[in-house]
Amino acid sequence: MLLARELVSYISRQIIKKLTPQWIESTDAQVASEFIAGVVEDELAVEDRLNDEVRDLLSQYSEYMRREGVSYQEMFRRIKNTLITQRKVIRASGRDSGDPMKLSRDKINDISHKIVTALRKSREFRLKRDPNDVRLELVRVMTELLQAEEKVDRAARTKIRSQKREISEGTEEWDLLHKRYYAEELKKLGIDLTR
Repeated sequence: MLLARELVSYISRQIIKKLTPQWIESTDAQVASEFIAGVVEDELAVEDRLNDEVRDLLSQYSEYMRREGVSYQEMFRRIKNTLITQRKVIRASGRDSGDPMKLSRDKINDISHKIVTALRKSREFRLKRDPNDVRLELVRVMTELLQAEEKVDRAARTKIRSQKREISEGTEEWDLLHKRYYAEELKKLGIDLTR
């Protein structure tokens, strides 16, 4: 998934914290944040399933790619773009669409529509303002949180690059260092993903 479950959970808790009681009412903050996290995770899983489908398709075309000299990455991108267009899926990754954040602005807007729709259908919630105003506030809060996360991720990557020797991204050492530096940077901002 594009965002770690811990980050999705944190963002959901922060949404509930910032939107209650002025924007929405809920009987239980924990249930509300889990509800929102479920909507976000379901929406992010759409692209994960699409990626899995593309990988399955590519396994069928390995001979063609070898014969035509087409790289795996190029063919993956072509097939994924075709499926995204055919199915009218909104691309989740911001980096794929030129946004600096992990989630594209379009995906944040799409998720906000789905959250507001789910909140309106649920008996656990009551919107205290116009649904579109609530949605716009959701977009603002999510964008703010994702921008803070992007700064943390960038700072962690900078620390890794500043090591005396080069550490390649994707290696176990890089992953461990990133996780450690990422947690340190989150603490500097006062963000605890467990709360």
